[in-house]
Amino acid sequence: MSPIVVIILIVLVLVIIAAIVYGVQVTRRKQLQNTFGPEYDRVVADTGSRSDGEKELREREKRHAELELKPLSEESQATYAAAWEEVQIDFVDSPAQAVSTADDLVTRLITERGYPTADYDEQLANLSVEHARTLGHYRDAHAISQRSAKGEASTEDLRQALVHYRALFADLLGTDPLSTSPNATAVTADSAATPAPAQPDHDTDVAGSRPDTTRS
Repeated sequence: MSPIVVIILIVLVLVIIAAIVYGVQVTRRKQLQNTFGPEYDRVVADTGSRSDGEKELREREKRHAELELKPLSEESQATYAAAWEEVQIDFVDSPAQAVSTADDLVTRLITERGYPTADYDEQLANLSVEHARTLGHYRDAHAISQRSAKGEASTEDLRQALVHYRALFADLLGTDPLSTSPNATAVTADSAATPAPAQPDHDTDVAGSRPDTTRS
């Protein structure tokens, strides 16, 4: 075999290997994008590079695989749905307290599902593997809740927070918290809130823009 043929064969092998490596990278990237949705772009932007962002997301998947997550029983689902109904009823008379209760209720649900809740950033990272599409809502709700604790949130802000909390709450619960409650009471915040502005787009819509709106 002539040296030229050998060189050509080597080049072809290298090209094939490069194509295989590139194909694997593209496949892994698509898998991460499908798993993490909008969280993929957020992490890539935060880390400053695609490779570092994807490394972080793969680490999240590894840590998530080590968690002992548990599905909720029908009894627990009904209990949480009833508790959420109470939160919405309380919102009319005490918006700030209702949002604080909603935050506690979501944290309890996260804990019961088996997620660690000691550190907020770690909590977000763990939730992002299976609940990335409602994570933006949780971030917004948490931010408003912190402003509320300082007395800096309006009634409309608090109404928005309750809507955002409900998005992750329903995702973790596995069903809409009001539609599962046999005695669900329609609660409106119009008596205390101004008309709602356009909702932030978090890729997954909440069931309506009002705390009391149920999915059809």
